[in-house]
Amino acid sequence: MAPASLLDVRHDGTELKAIGAGSWTAENADALEKLVSDAAREHASAGHGQIDLSQVDRMDTFGALLLERLRRSWSDGGVEPRIVGLKRRYNVLIQEMSRMGHEPHPAVRRRERLLEGVGHNVIDIGHDAKLLLNFVGASMAAGLRMMMRPTTFRFTSMVNQIDRVGLRAVPIIILITFLIGCILAQQGIFHFRRFGADIYVVDMVGVLVLRELGVLIVSIMIAGRSGSAYTAELGSMRMREEVDALRVMGVDPIEILVIPRLLALVIALPLLTFIGSMSALFGGGLVSWLYGDIQPGVFLDRLKDAIDIDHFLVGMIKAPFMACVIGIVACMEGLRVGGSAESLGAHTTASVVKAIFLVIVMDGLFAMFFASINM
Repeated sequence: MAPASLLDVRHDGTELKAIGAGSWTAENADALEKLVSDAAREHASAGHGQIDLSQVDRMDTFGALLLERLRRSWSDGGVEPRIVGLKRRYNVLIQEMSRMGHEPHPAVRRRERLLEGVGHNVIDIGHDAKLLLNFVGASMAAGLRMMMRPTTFRFTSMVNQIDRVGLRAVPIIILITFLIGCILAQQGIFHFRRFGADIYVVDMVGVLVLRELGVLIVSIMIAGRSGSAYTAELGSMRMREEVDALRVMGVDPIEILVIPRLLALVIALPLLTFIGSMSALFGGGLVSWLYGDIQPGVFLDRLKDAIDIDHFLVGMIKAPFMACVIGIVACMEGLRVGGSAESLGAHTTASVVKAIFLVIVMDGLFAMFFASINM
């Protein structure tokens, strides 16, 4: 079939007429596409147009698409074409092609304004605070039930958790706090030496380590080490539906999974804080001796004069409260994990970030409280 016989375009001065014939299928794709492209450019000054398809024997999706392209091109050029002679069996195909490209575009999401973003963040913070308070209440209720039924307490589980979060954390706690003490002493000596007050580095290291840095550094490390482990463990149990299985068995997951971990942290964190504080003081004393030429005996005598029992108690009092915050946040995030690995990773990250943030906030609140009571 000659290409010209597929589509013939005529113009009688008042009307533009296209006559289609033959097979409008993919077999004649090249010829049809060229003819339609040439015809699409011919709309002259006519205000009306007609596309006669009475001689078209066959048509498939490709032919219908080219027909719609011709119709739209003439419409854009000011010609209003009408289709005549189309066999009834092709009506649905032509209607589908005519709807293509006219679907409403999805609304472009506008950039959230600053105040709107702040509002969403405030709502999220309020939601998290509500969940945290709810979880604290559930943990306290589970603890009271255990006190009324001591035989239900999982002592072996608690001892195992103490070993994992306490004993196995000792080496890294000693190393990090030792380095912190060394850095504090070195920087203190470097700056105090300008004023001939090298000895005052002992006061600085002693007070900072016992009151603030000892418990703060240890808590942050435990939040990153043990808090993330708690969240990952409980999240994995959620993904394997083990937590749901406990509920089906009539067992409270908080009593079985949360309380032993909380008590383990409450016991282990004060002990780690003591070990970390002693390690930091040892590091500060070593650097004072080697870098600042402050003899160990002089360092200890000055340390006894610079600190008293209140400094030690301030740090130790903070430790159990920070342990509770870390444990509650870690367990809460673990029990909120969904059924995907992405959810597990997101909640583990959120657990560490929230725990560290709350630890620092709590340290600031304790600092104001102890300052108000002159302790």
